[in-house]
Parts: sequence; structure tokens; C-alpha cells
Amino acid sequence: MTIKQEIERRRTFGIISHPDAGKTTLTEKLLLFGGAIQSAGAVKSNKIKKHATSDFMEIEKQRGISVATSVMGFEYKGKKVNLLDTPGHEDFAEDTYRTLTAVDSVIMVIDCVKGVEPQTRKLLEVCRMRNTPVIVFINKLDREGRDPFDLLDEIEKELKIKVRPLSWPIGMGKQFKGVYSLYEKSLILFDAGNKLNAENAVKIDDLNAAEIAANVGERFADKLREDVEIIESVYPEFVVDDYLQGKISPVFFGSAVNNFGVRELLDCFVQIAPIPQSRSTDLHEINPDDKNFTGFVFKIHANIDPKHRDRIAFLRVCSGVFERNKNYFHVREGRQLRFSNPTAFMAAEKNVIDEAFPGDIIGLYDTGVFKIGDTLTEGTKESFKGIPSFSPEIFRYVNNTDPMKTKQLNKGLEQLTDEGVAQLFTKTLNNRKILGTVGALQFEVIQHRLKSEYGASCTFEAINLFKACWISSKDKKKLDAFILDKSHHMAVDKDHKPVFLAESAWALQMAQEKNPDIDFHFKSEF
Repeated sequence: MTIKQEIERRRTFGIISHPDAGKTTLTEKLLLFGGAIQSAGAVKSNKIKKHATSDFMEIEKQRGISVATSVMGFEYKGKKVNLLDTPGHEDFAEDTYRTLTAVDSVIMVIDCVKGVEPQTRKLLEVCRMRNTPVIVFINKLDREGRDPFDLLDEIEKELKIKVRPLSWPIGMGKQFKGVYSLYEKSLILFDAGNKLNAENAVKIDDLNAAEIAANVGERFADKLREDVEIIESVYPEFVVDDYLQGKISPVFFGSAVNNFGVRELLDCFVQIAPIPQSRSTDLHEINPDDKNFTGFVFKIHANIDPKHRDRIAFLRVCSGVFERNKNYFHVREGRQLRFSNPTAFMAAEKNVIDEAFPGDIIGLYDTGVFKIGDTLTEGTKESFKGIPSFSPEIFRYVNNTDPMKTKQLNKGLEQLTDEGVAQLFTKTLNNRKILGTVGALQFEVIQHRLKSEYGASCTFEAINLFKACWISSKDKKKLDAFILDKSHHMAVDKDHKPVFLAESAWALQMAQEKNPDIDFHFKSEF
């Protein structure tokens, strides 16, 4: 197969949603259809030993939530599908934002009972910044939810996107009969007792056909005909190019927990979703079919296998072919690196690969040389744009509760903050360590992982801080004078960049007004 054919058969996408909309359950069912797993895991129950494939960290199994992005690849109908399951919880939004830089399209899951929720809005904003194509999956139709037209109106109004239903529900909750696929012109019947609803479809080209009433009853058949008539007159015709440009979002209905409506979603997705797209560096635009290899690291995960203390850098291949045991140029470090065991993922399971193509996500064993945003090339000195660390919003002092394990604690903090879920600052005056995060739950996750993965224990002490800002200046003397003057409020990050710790919005404003030669940055990429 040629490189061009390999590129054209790849589909790399992320699944996003507000917590508890059913995102991880949908991921499981997509993997089932892709033949990547044999049975789905119970995402919620602590009593059942089998957990969702994508929730592989111990704390995820205990809490029933996703706290890290998982990467899974599978083959489906001749296409290579790379699926990234992201955390829904807002406290881990930064991990999700960075993951969205590595995908070419997105499936957004919405709960039919709750509709559009706050985290859904935030995530869609990120998609809109990059014109990422979005498919909407309205989930949990086996429950009593809201009117489908009301849901579509809310999605258009709240998320400011145009939608076009490609499937339509017949009934809902206890009266849920199935969905009619406007894309495939077929009726898919729901059977609550059949967890593999995949083949339960009746081909119907004419909505006036008697088979519809025979399968769902006259009342539901009439309602379906009315609804489809409204859809055809109110919503725009579905044009694939409009979807690829982010101008319109196709909508599917189903019930992921019952495996219903998932096959129709996946079949349509592999047909219409974009192939790997171009990416910008600080020099020029990189196209997937460019001859030379390029890629960037968008995520780092410590201790995927706690027994082996391995640290994995997740790299998105952007152009060329990545080959095992070949030398590649690490742009930030300015040196050549070679990888003897690059891996492909199935959540925590890894398989060594010999080559990878644009769109693929590969894992590189990392001894500490990678940071999020790093670029690998075949020799060119260029860097991919737009994978920053954001200024944290919640801060805590780190107190070591076991001095005998100081080394383990420092190593754990260093490695876990490399993953980008939190940022580590060291105060200039007294060397006290401060953790900054965008959400409170991250402290609990870090504390749990320090104990279980590093054998280190700590407590967190509240600190009154409003913002941590990176500072810079073209005038070195003025920068040094500012650092000296504000020494009680200064820290350094892991790269020893100076950071100003503002105790209040007023203190930050005063510092900015009194020091016009100092630049204050709210993200690390400047």
C-alpha cells in the first residue's frame, strides 16, 4: 500500500462531552464494533471487576470517571481508526484541550435528558478555534429525555453550530422503538433485551411503506413521517464539504449502553470523517503527504505500567513515515534520538510497531527528554504551534509527610507534572514547592498517584494566590530589578522561567501598571 493510500484510510478523532454523558461507554461500544475488544467493561460499578478499557488508571476504576486521555486504534471496514477518549471532568480540561490539537475531527456526546451542559460549551469553543469537524451523538434514548427538536434547537442556540439530523428517534424511554436512519434510509429497531442491536435493521426507501407501521405501530409511524417532513423542510441538506469545513454538524441518536445507534454512527463516520489534515509550524504548513517525517508530543503519561515505571510520550505523526530504529531530530534539545520500541496503543496495552503514518498516535518510551509540545523531525529546525500550558487557577503548598521518602516525592512531582495536569513552581525565597491546577480534583489524583505509584505521601496546604504569570522583558536590567523588588512573590517553573505570583487581581493590575517594560504572560508559550 502506498503512503497516500495509508493516509487516506486513516481517521483520527477525539470523543468529548460533559461528565456522565456516556462518552466512555460509547468508546467501549465503538471498540466492540471495531473488533478491538470482545466485551465491554462496566464503567461505573466498583463491584464488577471488569472496567472500561479506556479507564486504565487505578483511580479511574475506583471513581468511575476518566481523568486521562486514552488512545486506542482499531481497523474497521478497511479504515484505520485512531480514537482518543478524553476526560469529561472540567478539572482535566487542559488535557482535553491539548488532545484536540492531535485529532482531525470530534464526536461530541450529549445526554438527551440534560442537553447541552457547561463543559460541552467550553470544549466546542476549542473545536471552533480550529474549525474541527464535529459529529453529535445524542445518547441515552432508552431514558425519558427531552423532545428531539428541542434538543437540536438548544444545540444550535447554545453551541452556535448548524446541525443536520442523519438519524431520528422513534419514541423515547419506555416507548423507545428505534431510530430511522436518514443517511442509510433504513429503520433500526430497538430491543432492550438484545445488547447487540447491530443487525436489527429493516431497509426502507419509502417512508409511506406499510412495514414501518407493522414494526413500530401506526401512531409512531405517523409521528415519524411528520418529523421527517419537518426535518427535510427546516434543516439544510447534508453536504460533506460543509461538515469538513466545520460549518454543519451531523446528528445521530442512540443508546450507547444498549449498543444501539452506534454502528450507524461508526459507518457514517468512516465514510465522511476527514483524513489526516495539515498542521502549522513556526516556518510553514506541513502537509501529511510531505516526504520528510514530522510529529509533535501532545501528552506525556508516567507509569502506564507502574511495575516498570515507564514514561510514555504520545506523539502525533504529521507527515512522512515514522520508522523504528531510525534517527530523528529533537528540535528543542537540538539532538538526534532513536527509538527501538515505539508502540501503538490499546489503552494500557501496547504493541511495538515498525512504522507509523500521518494521523497515527504512537507512544515513545521517554527517559525525561520530552516535554508537551516538543517536535520531532528528520532534521529540519521547526516547531509545531499551539500547545501551551495555561496559567493555573488553584494553588497549594506541598508538604512532605514522610521525610524518608523525599527523593520519591520529588521524582513523583516532577514526572506527574510533566503530564501537564498540574504545574510545579518553586518559591525563590524559601524553595517551597507550589502545585497549581485548573481544578481541585487534580490534587486528589496527584496525591493518590504519588502514594500508589511512588510510595510518597504529602498533604496540600491552601495558599492565597490569584494568578501565576510568566514574566519577560526586552530589558534584562528592568527584569532583574522587578524580580528583586518582588522577591516575596517570585517563583520559578520547572524550566527555571521566572513566575510572578499575584495574590489578587488588584495586585496583578498594579504590578502591570507600574512596570510597563515587563510582559506578563498567562500561558507558557510566548
